[in-house]
Amino acid sequence: MDWTQAIDSYCERTGPEYWAEPVNAVTNAAFLIAALIMWRRTGAGRAPITRGLITVLALIGLGSFLFHTHGQVWSAIADTAPIALYVLTYIYAANRHYWGLSLWPALGLTVLFFPYAAATFPLFQMVPGLGSSAGYAPVPLLIFIYAFLLRRRLLHVARGLAIGAAILCLSIIFRSLDMPICGRLPLGTHFLWHILNALMLGWMIEVLHRYTTGASSAGRPQQGR
Repeated sequence: MDWTQAIDSYCERTGPEYWAEPVNAVTNAAFLIAALIMWRRTGAGRAPITRGLITVLALIGLGSFLFHTHGQVWSAIADTAPIALYVLTYIYAANRHYWGLSLWPALGLTVLFFPYAAATFPLFQMVPGLGSSAGYAPVPLLIFIYAFLLRRRLLHVARGLAIGAAILCLSIIFRSLDMPICGRLPLGTHFLWHILNALMLGWMIEVLHRYTTGASSAGRPQQGR
């Protein structure tokens, strides 16, 4: 594999230069801002899983910045690896906290994300206009599924998850539109994917933090509050 092979996948990029995608690069600051806001908001009493998610949120911004400046295979991995880590970590957190599962059942259910994604990805590939964003589409669907299943057990959590999934769907729409409308909008729309994703990922941490602090202060799980 050629780790330095150039990748040109976005409307804004018109050459191999470091700053060929200035807006796509700079808008990754949204992830760092979201991470800083959530770090301050959650305070010293933040749960270890919350601390981990906030750290990964910041890494998403750094990895995506590297990709939109270098535009090579190695930086593409730096871009996607933290996203995958965030998804898996949040699924584990949801299994542990929202469903109250012990360690190994929570991990086992988290691992099932891989066959789930493998099964649903080909279906999303058939959706017209979705393009490469089909790889991300299984995530909001899974969040909606969790929200639906939790609606009677944890109403506020279910609502929060549904909001997060809706924001992610909008974000995926803008990611999908980037190349199709490039002729009319040379800047593209990928930068909106960054901004909305930062909002969504920060919000998902907020949902988890509200639940874990509320549950711990009440001394028992929140049921439909």
